[in-house]
Amino acid sequence: MSVLEPRVSQTGTSPVPPPDQGGILGSAYRTLSIGMISCIFLIAFEATAVGTAMPVAARELDGIGVYAFAFSAYFTTSLFGMVLSGQWCDRRGPLRALTAGIGAFAAGLVLAGTATAMWVFVLGRAVQGFGGGLVIVALYVVVSRAYEERLRPAIMAAFAASWVVPSIVGPLAAGTVTEHLGWRWVFLGIPVLVVVPLAVALPAIRRTAAGPVDPDAPPVAFDRRRIRLAFGISLGAGLLQYAAQDLRWWSLLPGAVGAGLLVPAVLGLLPRGTYLARRGLPSVVLLRGVAAGSFIAAESFVPLMLVTQRGLSPTLAGFSLALGGLTWAGGSWIQSTGRVAPYRERLMVLGMVLVAFAIAAAPAVLVPWVPVWSLALTWGIGCLGMGLVIGSTSVLLLKLSAPEEAGANSAALQISDALANVVLLAAGGAAFAALGGGAVGAAAHAAGEAASAAASHPAAFAVVFLPMAAVALVGAWVATRLHERPATEIG
Repeated sequence: MSVLEPRVSQTGTSPVPPPDQGGILGSAYRTLSIGMISCIFLIAFEATAVGTAMPVAARELDGIGVYAFAFSAYFTTSLFGMVLSGQWCDRRGPLRALTAGIGAFAAGLVLAGTATAMWVFVLGRAVQGFGGGLVIVALYVVVSRAYEERLRPAIMAAFAASWVVPSIVGPLAAGTVTEHLGWRWVFLGIPVLVVVPLAVALPAIRRTAAGPVDPDAPPVAFDRRRIRLAFGISLGAGLLQYAAQDLRWWSLLPGAVGAGLLVPAVLGLLPRGTYLARRGLPSVVLLRGVAAGSFIAAESFVPLMLVTQRGLSPTLAGFSLALGGLTWAGGSWIQSTGRVAPYRERLMVLGMVLVAFAIAAAPAVLVPWVPVWSLALTWGIGCLGMGLVIGSTSVLLLKLSAPEEAGANSAALQISDALANVVLLAAGGAAFAALGGGAVGAAAHAAGEAASAAASHPAAFAVVFLPMAAVALVGAWVATRLHERPATEIG
């Protein structure tokens, strides 16, 4: 019998390699692991490089006025892609969803890279986001079905490590390409590079996790209600972002419509009890959103704070976050070791405390006598905490999910992540603008470099970081509710 032939489990036929083939780079897993890690590496490189090329692209396409939509279009369509991918994977297996997602991701890059108008560029980003949503959920399902439980922390740590080099090299490489070849090649180069790892990974996925969990069961139709809710969550998130970017009174209308679409969709797509922090799976999903949303919303303002308030160049401001890529990977590696498994919940509480500390301490750099390099150390501590938490939420989610529910639950985890980013970024951006943050950017643009001291608005930054630190502290409490209470305690 082949080492990759299906084995029968309690839940049906599950094509998982036998447990005696070593780690994630053992003979049974090597091709699959290398292919998936390479795909993550290239997606990470694209994600870190796009931010560098985006301002040049928007200026050339006369689209500065809708600059933010080039980012929000990606996130909003990815929400729909995540739900669709979860349905697709649970009913047909992850292979088709992954292939379609990579194809859409590449098509979006080509569309954006060849755009001659800003609306075409935004459309390309939307197509790319849809593909990204399909891919991320499909990869989680592959992990749940192709890897034994003991190996899942290790492959999640490898995914996190795949972001280290792109986070350091990506902005510099993208800046060089943009300067010498043009911004379009930042987008057009990735589809060509992704062909090789895709060709490596797909045959291994076909052998290990291609079909439904139980191939003898009759095919199940897509849940149309969940698809409608997915469309509602995407449209609602887009309207909410639009309202947050325009503080005029009439923006309350699209904001209210967005919230009206968003709330029922979220309640219908996430596990029941998620926003009540019910023990078990709901709290795992909630923690993912709280951690990712608070951290990313704060991190988005770090480079701007360093450029406008401390006079750093954009390149140096970006490099101040480079240490975080290493410590994030380190935290993910720590959670992957077998010795910490019995203490995973305590480790996640510690991780959220570290995140809260880093976010709360970051505005200290606004004080002139505080050395700028201290922020790099502070943010490195926060990234260590994120590595402990993000990898662990993925491991716990797969542990708590039946094979036939892995797609829907993985989609819920990613929805919580992406939606928290959208909502908390919108809230932070609105607070920043309300306290004069827009004047910071205007002054920097007028000066051509950093904003002058007269245009300094430290309160605008503080009102972003301090509430996000409070949100992260709430996450430390949620991290105490990730396991069901033993029956002896309930009785």
